[in-house]
Parts: sequence; C-alpha cells; structure tokens
Amino acid sequence: MDGAVLERDLVMDLLLAPGHSVPVPTRLTYRAADPFAVRIVFHADAAAPVVWTFARELLLEGLFRPVGEGDVRVWPTESGTGSELNVLLRSPDGDAFLRARAAEVSVFVGRTLDVVPPGTETGDTGMARVLEALLGPDPRP
Repeated sequence: MDGAVLERDLVMDLLLAPGHSVPVPTRLTYRAADPFAVRIVFHADAAAPVVWTFARELLLEGLFRPVGEGDVRVWPTESGTGSELNVLLRSPDGDAFLRARAAEVSVFVGRTLDVVPPGTETGDTGMARVLEALLGPDPRP
C-alpha cells in the first residue's frame, strides 16, 4: 500500500477569543509512503493555504490524552456538543488554537491505521537482505 493516499475534508473552528470562533475548511492527508506524518491544510482567507505536517501519533494519542511539545499540541475535551479534539499550533508568526469534532478525526486516523498499522511504518526495506549478501548470515543463534 505504498502509494495509498487518504484524505478527509472537515471544518475546524479557529478560536479567536473565549466564545468566539470562525470555521476553517481543512483537509487531513495521509500518505502511506510517508507513514509517520499527517498533513493538515487550512483553507483560510489567505492568498495560499496554510500547511502543517506533524506525527500521525500526535493525532492518535491526542484523541485520548494531552500530547505534544513545542510547535504542536493536541488534547481531547468534552463539550455540550460531544467530544472534541483541540490542536494548538505555534509558529514565529503566532499561535492558532483549533478545535474539531473528535469523531471525524478518529475516523480518519482509524483509516490510516488500516493502511499502515502501528509498528509497521518502516516496512521491509530490504536492508537485512543487503547486509546478509555483503556479510553472510548472522552467526548469532
């Protein structure tokens, strides 16, 4: 499934102040050829979309507990409308605090796990066969 590409369009809320947010059309993209990463494209009112790439693991774990350090932080919350996923993005240009319905993100993350299960991201690169051809079989039991 090296060529598999998964995409999910959703709307995230950009929180501007307590009780005030604006909807931002967003696309989540996962490529099996880059199995550790998820790309989020925000189609805001800018000349070009804003793109962030970070670890798939952050979205997966962030559905259950607070994770992340530095530029990307993700954590779940409950609200009157159900479970939500919070995403804080930090850059030299400023911070963006976004919120999405956790169920939508969960479906997307689940599909990525079907394509590339955890622990199989590196796959068979053939390196073991190359080393064996060069050095002979591993003499250890």
